[in-house]
Formats: sequence, C-alpha cells, structure tokens
Amino acid sequence: MAALRVLLSRARGPLLPALSCAARRPFASGAHFEYIVTEKKGKDGNVGLIQLNRPKALNALCNGLFKELNQALEAFEEDPAVGAIVLTGGDKAFAGIRPSPGVSELPWSLCVLVTGLVSPAGADIKEMQGQSFQDCYSSGFLSHWDRVARVKKPVIAAVNGYALGGGCELAMMCDIIYAGEKAQFAQPEILLGTIPGAGGTQRLTRAVGKSLAMEMVLTGDRISAQDAKEAGLVSKVFPVEKLVEEAIRCAEKIASNSKIVAAMAKESVNAAFEMTLTEGNKLEKKLFYSTFATEDRREGMTAFVEKRKANFKDR
Repeated sequence: MAALRVLLSRARGPLLPALSCAARRPFASGAHFEYIVTEKKGKDGNVGLIQLNRPKALNALCNGLFKELNQALEAFEEDPAVGAIVLTGGDKAFAGIRPSPGVSELPWSLCVLVTGLVSPAGADIKEMQGQSFQDCYSSGFLSHWDRVARVKKPVIAAVNGYALGGGCELAMMCDIIYAGEKAQFAQPEILLGTIPGAGGTQRLTRAVGKSLAMEMVLTGDRISAQDAKEAGLVSKVFPVEKLVEEAIRCAEKIASNSKIVAAMAKESVNAAFEMTLTEGNKLEKKLFYSTFATEDRREGMTAFVEKRKANFKDR
C-alpha cells in the first residue's frame, strides 16, 4: 500500500493534491471529475458546457485537468444530442497563470519572479524544471493537450480573465473565441527560457499575423481583449457577466443546424490554414458535393423553398 501511495503521488504531480478545487462531480457518461465541471445547457440540452475548475490554482493546466478535459470532450463528441461545446474558466482566469494579487501592474518579467504558481506553458514549473530533452521527447510531453483541436463538433472558448501561455494556446485550439472585456492574452514562455509548446507560435501567427505574434512571443507582453479582437484573435467581446451566456447562445444557434454538415463546414475552414488556395478550394468543392448525399441538405433546401423552418435529422 505504501508503494502504491508513492506511485499515485508521483503520477498526480506536486500541485494536484494540494490545489484540487472541488469535490468530484458526476458527468452524464458516469465519469467523476475533480478539476472540471460539466453540464448540458440550452433549452434542448444541445450544448455541452465544460468549465475549468481549479480556482486556487487559477485554472492552471496540469495533466490531471487535461485528462478530464479530454474525457469530457469525448463524451460530448459521442452524445448525439450535443451539437456544440462551450469551454470556459473562471472570472479571474480562463487558464494559465497571472501575477499574484497586488502586482498586476508590474512588468510581466517581475511578475513571473514574484508569483510562485505555475508556468505559462500550463504545467507546474517544479514539474518542468527537472525535465530533460530525453524525458520530453520520449514521453511526448504535451502531446495529449491538443484533443480539443481534433473534436469534430464546434467548440467555443469563453475567456474571462487571464489566458496566458497554455491558456492562450488552449483558447486558440477552439473554433471561436469570445472574450470578457477584462480578458488578457499572452505567450510569456520566453521569460522562463523556453518557447510555447502547444501550438502558440503556430496558431497565434495564423490568427494575428507575423508581426504581433512575434512581438508577443519574443517579449511575453500581454494584450487586452479589445486588442485581441482588433487583431483577429477574438470574435466578440462582452461584459464579464454576460460572456458565458452569449457563448452558449452562439453554441445553441450552431447546434440547431445539421451536425454532420457543421462538421464538414468546420473541416473546410480549418483546411484553409493547412492547404494552398487551390488545394483548399478543391477540398471545399468535395465537401460541398458531399452535402448532397445527406438528408439534411435535401431538407434544408426544401424547407427554404416551402418557406418553413428546416427540421434537421443529422443524417
């Protein structure tokens, strides 16, 4: 038993036991979560809501949290009633780190020295400090963090507070980002002698362009929600208290459409970042033609001609 306890403590990592934020909560699939809260929202229960729930650690991204997040994503992916997913955090932090109370106005480099929370890459600095190249390479460190980017159903990130490092990367893995008016985004890994490791240099550059992405990655500076919207990182900015409500409203609208056609549309848009214009147009045409094999395409066009609301069956 003693040996088992040692193995479990090592597997959980140094932050997990002390900073677990709530009692385990049940989920529709039967799983019990410690670091997230899940429920169905919307009048038809067609929106899956996932809330990161480690308030004492400001929703620091750890392996335990990501394992639970991946389980919840898979459960919602398999749920035929769910047509879209909303991912959110708390009012103070979406995910990542922020300065300790009282030092929020200090330069970010000083804040990193003052605060003793977690690294902006989303893992505990103490966990990462002793890692070697061989450890990271052999274990595929962070390789399971991008599950949200591979979900077929649309995912909306509702970002309140700080989305720093891994938190910013997690938001960018989602399909749409809504931000609270006090949200801040950053990739401050450079200040810890490393670089983003979960897509920060790639997705940020595609979202805001080379110049701003390079500035953020090389300086670690934060940008506001409004600046993020102007740069194209964020779709819309809302008051803090309305953010999640608006994200759910958008998700309900998406979920009311054909789920299979929404997945095709998502695939086509994502391909724009991976292909040349010619290749992307070819894929778009193939997916467009594919919709003609669905009952939902027939129903949608028939409903339009008959001037009534479409009744999609997701077939």
